[in-house]
Amino acid sequence: MLSTLEPRPSEHLYAKVRHAIPAIEWPMLSKDIDAIIALKKSRNAVILAHNYQTPEIFHCVADIVGDSLALAREATQVEADVIVLAGVHFMAETAKLLNPSKTVLIPDRGAGCSLADSITPEDVRLLRQNYPGVPIVTYVNTSAAVKAESDICCTSGNAKTIIESLGVERVIMLPDEYLAKKKHQISIIRCCAK
Repeated sequence: MLSTLEPRPSEHLYAKVRHAIPAIEWPMLSKDIDAIIALKKSRNAVILAHNYQTPEIFHCVADIVGDSLALAREATQVEADVIVLAGVHFMAETAKLLNPSKTVLIPDRGAGCSLADSITPEDVRLLRQNYPGVPIVTYVNTSAAVKAESDICCTSGNAKTIIESLGVERVIMLPDEYLAKKKHQISIIRCCAK
């Protein structure tokens, strides 16, 4: 708990978010921000926040911000004991996979991603059964369970290189058929599991 004599950590932060947060809302948010900052310090925690987080999270309490791939990369560099991933489940799973000895928390257990939720491990197994021998390439923005059933993972930036490295004429690209069609001139088997 902060002493009334100590400056509040949030005092200087409103300037970062005044373009997005009305002044009337700031006193309520600043109390939460101060509490989060104090908790981070006491737990030796770091907050990684995805680009779509609210302004008070993104600009005031996050230590590292970025897209899901950038956050995964940064997660391997943090020295904190606790990683708080302000994002969706697959991001927290990835941070945990890359940091097995650290505690990884997600503030909202219900935070999901419709793209990641559109494919399950069972769907991947069914596709493998229906298309034996066809490699399954999974977009990195999927659950750890789906990645585990796949042959290889890719990002939007390296998908073409990954697929070409397989040396085949057909692949199953999950779960984003539009990414696949945009990037490649090879036969993509459309996933229709859901």
